Amino acid sequence: MQLGIIGLGRMGGNIARRLVRDGHEVVAYDQDAATAQALVDDGIGHAESLAALVESLDAPRAVWVMLPAGEPTEATIDALAELMAPGDTIIDGGNTFYKDDIRRAKALEPKGLHYVDVGTSGGVWGLERGYCMMVGAEDATFDRLEPLFDSLAPGYGDLERTRGRNAPNERAERGYIHAGPVGAGHYVKMVHNGIEYGLMQAYAEGFELMQSKASPDLPEDQRFDLNLADVAEVWRRGSVVSSWLLDLTAQALAGDPRLDHYSGAVSDSGEGRWTVDAAVEQGVSTPVLANALFSRFASRKENTYANRLLSAMRFGFGGHVEPPKQ
Repeated sequence: MQLGIIGLGRMGGNIARRLVRDGHEVVAYDQDAATAQALVDDGIGHAESLAALVESLDAPRAVWVMLPAGEPTEATIDALAELMAPGDTIIDGGNTFYKDDIRRAKALEPKGLHYVDVGTSGGVWGLERGYCMMVGAEDATFDRLEPLFDSLAPGYGDLERTRGRNAPNERAERGYIHAGPVGAGHYVKMVHNGIEYGLMQAYAEGFELMQSKASPDLPEDQRFDLNLADVAEVWRRGSVVSSWLLDLTAQALAGDPRLDHYSGAVSDSGEGRWTVDAAVEQGVSTPVLANALFSRFASRKENTYANRLLSAMRFGFGGHVEPPKQ
């Protein structure tokens, strides 16, 4: 298939590369010409402007926007709406608030333009590992674009298949789903990221609890100078708490056991707040997810081992750099 991609940052560039590797034709645009030019050697076309990008694609066109949520994405979609033709599709693969997706789809409908929201997880590792995707779209639009999602997804891999699973298709097992109508993809991804906050917070607090066991404030016979790199490593192997986040924890501790490279100022990029807001709106109790979010607020004023570990995990999966201390 043919696809235009706008935004070649931590994930957009690798999405383009993975699609080209699987035989798709990609034309890319980024405001940073040097960033865009770096992909040309990988067989990716480079457009000098949004108009040139749209012009280079065959109808019905599909353009994937991979930009930060908010004004950068909003302005780009507004510009595309003036350049594209009835039957074309705009895809938002960033972390957008799902109600904004619903609003945009309604605004684009009179122009005959389709809109798709793709909650995309995979971070800086997606080129090799593939991307887990949760897609919100009309049925016909999803069906037309499905070859793109199939190429980007991890595939079956070496995971054991779920015993007793009886589903009408195997998309979820390959790493992507048609979550529902427009907005459903980003809604599922929003909750995914809220859960991510909770999981990361649990690891961080647990490792700080073990790190503090060497404190001189404890009776001498109750002090344990635990090797946390070894703890993380052994938990990766057969433990019920094993996960990719634990893999990243083990990697961070192997190179920097004290995590001195991190200040522990942990950002939140919106999805955690939206998840808690949705919980309030829907009357659902989510104390773990809420407390994980509030802990991130506190982290910007407290340099603790737990917060440094949170920073290390965020950098490990997404290349997220710590914000400055407030």
